[in-house]
Amino acid sequence: MKHFLELADWTSSDLWDMLQLAVDLKEEWRDGGNEPILKGKALGMIFQKPSLRTRVSFEMGMVHLGGYALYLSPQEIGLGKRESIADIARVMGGYVDIVMARTFAHDHVLELAKWSPVPIINGLTDYNHPCQGMADLLTIYEEFDRLQGLHLAYVGDSNNVATSLLMGAAQFGMKMTIGSPEGYQLGQDVIAAAREIAHDGFSIEMTTDPVAAVEGADVVYTDTWTSMGQEEELEKRKQIFPPFQVNDALLSHAADHVIVMHCLPAHRGDEITDEVADGPHSRLFPQAENRMHAQKAIMATLLRDAGKSSKKKDEKDKKKHKK
Repeated sequence: MKHFLELADWTSSDLWDMLQLAVDLKEEWRDGGNEPILKGKALGMIFQKPSLRTRVSFEMGMVHLGGYALYLSPQEIGLGKRESIADIARVMGGYVDIVMARTFAHDHVLELAKWSPVPIINGLTDYNHPCQGMADLLTIYEEFDRLQGLHLAYVGDSNNVATSLLMGAAQFGMKMTIGSPEGYQLGQDVIAAAREIAHDGFSIEMTTDPVAAVEGADVVYTDTWTSMGQEEELEKRKQIFPPFQVNDALLSHAADHVIVMHCLPAHRGDEITDEVADGPHSRLFPQAENRMHAQKAIMATLLRDAGKSSKKKDEKDKKKHKK
C-alpha cells in the first residue's frame, strides 16, 4: 500500500507527475469544475491539531472530485489513548477509502500507515508537512515555470515546513538557504536525508544571518516563530527572532522578482509585516488555494494506485479459488 507520508518516500518523477496533475485539475476546476473522478470514494480526516487550510482544502478538494469527506475532531479519536493506533487504522480502513491524519507525533502517522488497509496522507506532524510542501512547489512552478536551479530562501524557525521544503528542493534540484538563529536550525539528520535524495542543482546552506540567507533569492519563505505545542516558549522566541522578520528591508537583498510565501496562519508584525504580506511580492493566498489543488492530485494518485493494488489482489484471489 502506497502512502503519502513524506516527500522523500517518492521519486522526483512521481512528484513531478503529481504536480502536473495538480496543474491540470486546477485548470479544469477554473474552467467549470472537475470531473467526478473520485465519485463514491470517502476520505476520513483525523485531527489532533486544528487547521483552517488543512480541513477546508481537503474537504472541498474531495467534494470537487465527486467524493465525500468525514471530519473527526480530537475529541472523537484519541490516537493511542481511547484505543490503539493499530485498531483505529484497521477500523477506519473498513469505513473509508483513504485517510488524512494531522497529528503532533510523526510516529502516529507511521503507525497508522503500518496497519492501515487504505492509503494514509500525512496532513502535518511535528517532523514534516509534505502536503504543504507540494502546494508550495506548485506555487513556485506556476510563478517561474520551472523548479530546478531556483534559489529558495527560508527565514525563521526551522520547523516541519522547512523540512518538507528542503526535501522538495532536493528532489527538484533547487538551491536552498536557511536563515535561523543558533539552536533553531534543522538537524544534521534532516540535511543528510535530503542529500540522499538530491538531484542535480541541489545545494543547502544554513546561516544565522538572515540577510545572507535571502541574498539574490527567487523565493523568500517564512513561518510562525512559535508553532502549536510550543506556546510556553512564546516570550523567549519573541526575544530571539525579530532580526529574522521578513520586511521590506530584508526583501531588498533578494532578487527584484522575488516572491514571498508563508504557510499561514501568519502572525503579522512578528515573522512578516503587513506591507510584505499584502504587497506585490506576496503569494500567500494563491499558495493557500494551491493546498486544495495539490491535495486533489495526491488523493487521486493514491486512490488510483490503491485501485490497481486491489485489482491485483482480486486476480490472485480468483486464481486461488480456481485451484
